[in-house]
Amino acid sequence: MSFWELIVSLLGQGLVITLLTTVLAAILALVLGFIGGLMRLSKNKFIRFIVAIYVEVFRGTSLLVQLFWIYFVLPMFGLTMSALTAAVLAIGLNYGAYTSEVVRSGIQSVDKGQTEASIALNFTRVQRMRRIIIPQAFILMLPNLGNQLIELFKSTSLVALITLTDLTYQANVLNATTLQTTQIFTALLVIYFVIAWPMTKGMKMLERKMTEGRM
Repeated sequence: MSFWELIVSLLGQGLVITLLTTVLAAILALVLGFIGGLMRLSKNKFIRFIVAIYVEVFRGTSLLVQLFWIYFVLPMFGLTMSALTAAVLAIGLNYGAYTSEVVRSGIQSVDKGQTEASIALNFTRVQRMRRIIIPQAFILMLPNLGNQLIELFKSTSLVALITLTDLTYQANVLNATTLQTTQIFTALLVIYFVIAWPMTKGMKMLERKMTEGRM
């Protein structure tokens, strides 16, 4: 097998793991973000306090440390998990904390007249959120959600440090065996850009599509 065939083979395998980690962590972050964002707006002080602790802890500490803690420390308490599970959990929890703030600020940015109008129409709180507030807030959230997705994707390179065989891990393996540092890490740089660029364009297209006829 030639050098370039080896690069394609190993980086191809790593790419599958990177994309899988990105998709699963993004889903978890989005779910946690919406739940956390809505709970931050709860009238219950205890609920707001609990969510605030989660947000501040995960925003105030390093993702790398969180990754190490989940993968290396939790097993000491009997909670052993695979590298992929630890990676998805750490990244999802971290970006879920940031996403919850995006959701909270997006909902609070919706004109209060919309809420007043829905109350006048005798909508329940759930109906107001589902039919009026969240659809409008989601459009306001899109730019920040797009940025969060790109940052999440790039942060998956950290999972190589817990032996998950992603793109970065495979690049390090190749570099150690071939010592072709320039070619390997240039290829890695290009791959990350080629994946991130369509994500950026896709989010902008979605934003334009959802704002058509609203501006």
